[in-house]
Amino acid sequence: MLSRRAALCCWLTLTLLTGGPSLAQVPGKAPTIAIAPVPLVSAQRAQQTMVNLDFRVPPGYHVNSNTPKSEFLIPTALKMDVPTDIILGKIEYPQGEDRAFPFSPDEKLSVYSGDFTIAVGVHPLHSVVPGKYVIHGVLRYQACDNSACYPPKTLPVSFEVKVVKEPATHKANPAQSPHAHN
Repeated sequence: MLSRRAALCCWLTLTLLTGGPSLAQVPGKAPTIAIAPVPLVSAQRAQQTMVNLDFRVPPGYHVNSNTPKSEFLIPTALKMDVPTDIILGKIEYPQGEDRAFPFSPDEKLSVYSGDFTIAVGVHPLHSVVPGKYVIHGVLRYQACDNSACYPPKTLPVSFEVKVVKEPATHKANPAQSPHAHN
């Protein structure tokens, strides 16, 4: 059984796609999430480095968390493409905030609003040539306000990683011979 919010989102999406008469009820265009600039990340070969991606949802809107409480709600999801010999590590999503909305006061939904951070693990393999690499991806989300949901959108995401060599392992000097050569 669909929750009231899921039913509302499905109805709104169908209405928008078919150009039904209620299209005028959706105020303005769908809001866009913003991403803060990501400073250059230095990552050592053969080691995972976490990169924080900071996002902002405009005031008055929210997006479903990565783990919405209904299978019919569209989760916020980050998909990344990494260059050869760089492995994508774990993606850590923040916990959503449980909130009730006027369209379904008895049901709490897991959402992000305001600022939220997604951490991405980047793991350059030992075989990567040290240098700068660009990591690209997209954030898929569906924004809603207190009365309606908008069609899903994607936000391009990219950041630079400077891959550096792992520190050299220093071998201890062998003990000197007790025989001094003069």
